[in-house]
Amino acid sequence: MSKVYTGATMSLDGYIAGAEESGFDRLFQWYGNGDVELPTTHDDMTFRLTRASADHLSTYLDATGALVVGRRLFDITSGWRGIHPLGLPVVVLSHSDRVPDGWPEDAPFAFVSEGIEAAIDKAKELAGGKNVGLNGGQIASQALNAGLLEEVWVDLAPVLLGGGTPFFSQLGVAPVDLDGPLSITEGNRVTHLRYEVRRG
Repeated sequence: MSKVYTGATMSLDGYIAGAEESGFDRLFQWYGNGDVELPTTHDDMTFRLTRASADHLSTYLDATGALVVGRRLFDITSGWRGIHPLGLPVVVLSHSDRVPDGWPEDAPFAFVSEGIEAAIDKAKELAGGKNVGLNGGQIASQALNAGLLEEVWVDLAPVLLGGGTPFFSQLGVAPVDLDGPLSITEGNRVTHLRYEVRRG
């Protein structure tokens, strides 16, 4: 059965990005400190993971059919040049569902402005029965507040950023209990954890 989950690399003090979009060189060391190559849709972006991290990443990517991201991340990445590195359809939650000027018509992106529920519904439609992955920050928080988030995947990096973008922000339903970890995988400078959001 498909699930709605959020997953991100997080520092020990709870941030998925440092101040002014910094800290990624420290957070994402695990994407390049192994000898197992995992290519992406972008020729200039190939992951080199440990076997443990490669198996972990492949497991959840194989089960994921679509992603939901915020407009801010879409803009920061310039829409990944029309195709996400993971090769998955992407739903962009935005204030407007207008496609950006010059955006390729065949790009596997959908723009939704009716809120998080509509964005997840669209992602489920595109996912074809597979899981829907949400990016962290406000998207994950909105889904949790709406009771739509089922699992939390954390790639815990041994670094303290001291500030920035928290994995969850603006929680309207805090505190929230999680069950698990359902799985623990040790990589190189990362620990992969999976939790289930407790209902009731």
